Amino acid sequence: MGNWFKSGSPWIWMTGGAVSISLIAVLGLLLLIAWRGLSYFWPAEIYQWELVDQQGVSSTIIGEIYDREEVPTERLISAGHKFKQDPGEMVTRYLIKTGNREFVGLDFRWVLATDIVSRSKPEDVAKMERTKNGDFYGYPLAIIEDGKRLALDDVEASFEAHIERAVELNDRAVELQKREIGAINYQLENLRLKERRYELDNALTDSRKLSLQAERDKLQADYQLLEDEFFALRQEAARDSVIIRDMRGEEVTLRLDSILDVTYSNHLGILGKVGHWFAGIGNFVSADPREANTEGGVFPAIFGTVFMVMLMAVIVTPFGVIAAIYLHEYAKKGPITKMIRIAVINLAGVPSIVYGVFGLGFFVYMLGGSLDQLFYPEALPTPTFGSPGVIWSALTLAILTLPVVIVSTEEGLSRIPSSVRQGSLALGATKAETLWRIILPMASPAIMTGLILAVARAAGEVAPLMLVGVVKLAPTLPIDMNFPFVHLERKFMHLGFHIYDVGFQSPNVEAARPLVYATSFLLVSVIVSLNLTAIAVRNHLREKYRSLEH
Repeated sequence: MGNWFKSGSPWIWMTGGAVSISLIAVLGLLLLIAWRGLSYFWPAEIYQWELVDQQGVSSTIIGEIYDREEVPTERLISAGHKFKQDPGEMVTRYLIKTGNREFVGLDFRWVLATDIVSRSKPEDVAKMERTKNGDFYGYPLAIIEDGKRLALDDVEASFEAHIERAVELNDRAVELQKREIGAINYQLENLRLKERRYELDNALTDSRKLSLQAERDKLQADYQLLEDEFFALRQEAARDSVIIRDMRGEEVTLRLDSILDVTYSNHLGILGKVGHWFAGIGNFVSADPREANTEGGVFPAIFGTVFMVMLMAVIVTPFGVIAAIYLHEYAKKGPITKMIRIAVINLAGVPSIVYGVFGLGFFVYMLGGSLDQLFYPEALPTPTFGSPGVIWSALTLAILTLPVVIVSTEEGLSRIPSSVRQGSLALGATKAETLWRIILPMASPAIMTGLILAVARAAGEVAPLMLVGVVKLAPTLPIDMNFPFVHLERKFMHLGFHIYDVGFQSPNVEAARPLVYATSFLLVSVIVSLNLTAIAVRNHLREKYRSLEH
């Protein structure tokens, strides 16, 4: 036994076991997040319950089972519930999503199993996803087209066809508003700023006034035409309605321009449910959020996260590599160099919120305010760069991840034998040529390793971004079709902040809970995708420059 311990085998097994347990824990956590998040998009069965409460009042509810739990009977009795018969030690309680928020208040309710008289799964009950007020459950009865009630044999097919028409018209209206109308608004604002600059420079002559007014009149005329087209599309989308019988037994009329999709979950086959599941995930990834971020998709948050991380990588990599080259190749070994290395290492331990405070004070207020004074005085007092934006977020996270890139690059430089440098210099190359053609290519895998670590940390940071650029809902993306096309001063959405906002700031906690899991899984997927891309580049560089090591 003593020889076995001396051989080191127990420590090898202990290390392997710890790594295995860690891997299982991480994979288990990812599977849990994926299951809780992706199952949200699976079309759940819709039930109709007939209830009789303890006071003898009967009611009907329609909805989906969101959750269930066993509650001690004593706890329910102490809360005021009275049971006609002994239900036993535990009572099953169901959390049911009933929707129809504008008629029944909250769209979730708890129902005790002892109050349920019957439960059924009607084939013709439908779930309607709407632009506001959440989902609606009921029985579609008829379509009203242009004010006339249609006599239909197949209400389901007609309903879906009319919804597709309304959604297509609404999409065209939104696209018109974002692109053409948005471009004209952008040009009108630029004309206003141009006129203001002329005023500040005392150069606003009569001819320039006439020229600016002529441009403004032309844009206003184009705007009026587009506005008329926009309202025509909206009016055409609102032409039709649907009559639905809800859980109260009343007939409700809903405009089709407020409905995005309809699902008859109870008669969908397995292939239909799989197709609906993929469509739901696709919509979640590609659509904009709505209903205080508790409905819709997260595309602006995905775009903002990836754009900010890539911008941060472009900033941090050259500065980190240059700093590492100076410290390892040029700086003399002494107390100052040692102090700088200690400072770099200590920077990695500074809390991220401190970087956010620094970024707000230095980048936003000092640097951004100075840029506004020098280059954008016509826009003041409204700040351009003097307010939080994506550029300041990228710079703040670049400083936060700079120590990681410096340390990783230095490690890569230290692994290159000195004989390689000496051989290059002996053959007549200068030190700069040796660095550029020999040392940096050989150290590129280590540089990519530092970049991978930097991306992994930056993509998940939230605290500093709350101070320097991220917002709950950004009206426009940092990239659009308006010159100069890339707008680094704009605020942006971020997946990490979106998780915080939906999970802790949402007015509808139960509706937001699945989206927290889905967005968390999406954030992990984005980070893994970025890291896998960087790892592939690193492996390619390692193979490409392997010959330089021999």
